[in-house]
Amino acid sequence: MSLKILFMGTPEFSVPILKSIYKTKHKILTVYTQPPTKKLRGQKIVESPVHKVAKELKINTRYPTNINLNEELNFIKNLKPDVVIVAAYGQIISEKLLKILENNFINVHASLLPRWRGAAPIQRSIMEMDEVTGVTIMKIVTKLDAGPYALQKKVKIEESTTQEELSKRLSEVGAKLIVEFLDMFESRNINFKDQDQSKVTYAKKILKTESEIKWNIPAKNLSAKINGLSPFPGAWFRFKKDRIKILKAKEVELNGKIGEVLNDDLTVGCLKNAIKILRLQKEGRKAISNEQFLSGNSIKKGEFLN
Repeated sequence: MSLKILFMGTPEFSVPILKSIYKTKHKILTVYTQPPTKKLRGQKIVESPVHKVAKELKINTRYPTNINLNEELNFIKNLKPDVVIVAAYGQIISEKLLKILENNFINVHASLLPRWRGAAPIQRSIMEMDEVTGVTIMKIVTKLDAGPYALQKKVKIEESTTQEELSKRLSEVGAKLIVEFLDMFESRNINFKDQDQSKVTYAKKILKTESEIKWNIPAKNLSAKINGLSPFPGAWFRFKKDRIKILKAKEVELNGKIGEVLNDDLTVGCLKNAIKILRLQKEGRKAISNEQFLSGNSIKKGEFLN
């Protein structure tokens, strides 16, 4: 027997999960994703990564601005899916919608719940210097990321791992876990476990004000912040008239004045130790390596970065 599945997802994180389900015997009835957006330059319409892949796979796709409107509620009710798989969809699912399918809404969440409930679990796990994170397959309830879970898989966070790199790894783990879950769901052999309420933490949404680099903190913390915010929104500093994002950095044991360039290899002093800038991006330009940047720019030893 194959399951009838409704899939909801939007960013690149969701794509391997969608593809993994597509390769099984189960049928994806419809994909929900966020509406296309307009790029500032030329007002070009841009579809979400999930939207593009769903079209390639010839899966019916819907992209309402609000999934909880009656039109969508009625559509989903008439579709009669066995289960709904949600992976970084980007909209709140109302209690009314949850009840339509007897709460058979399953979320692929990018953390080891109950740690890092909320909007930015990947970023926060790096920024808070967690050594381990992972993926949780859980039931969606009205309270944010508070439902019982069926499966979890740990993933080690390596030194200098960026948000983009960790997101890709977690997505690949989630793609395997969701197939395992669907087998369990089909055989009705699922043991949901309640989350430990005493260990709950929240991954609050990333604010623009968090992106500006302040050199007067320990290098270990600053490196974690830079890598956790890479590539978006990207931690940045100003040098002369340029606003420059650092997209990858690591802590090095070198001491000097706060904000001072300590050598000719883009190493900058912090409150304790220093960071070596590995990858960066000028505003409006492509991301480049440390070596590429230094070949065409002059940030010299002894200069100070704002």
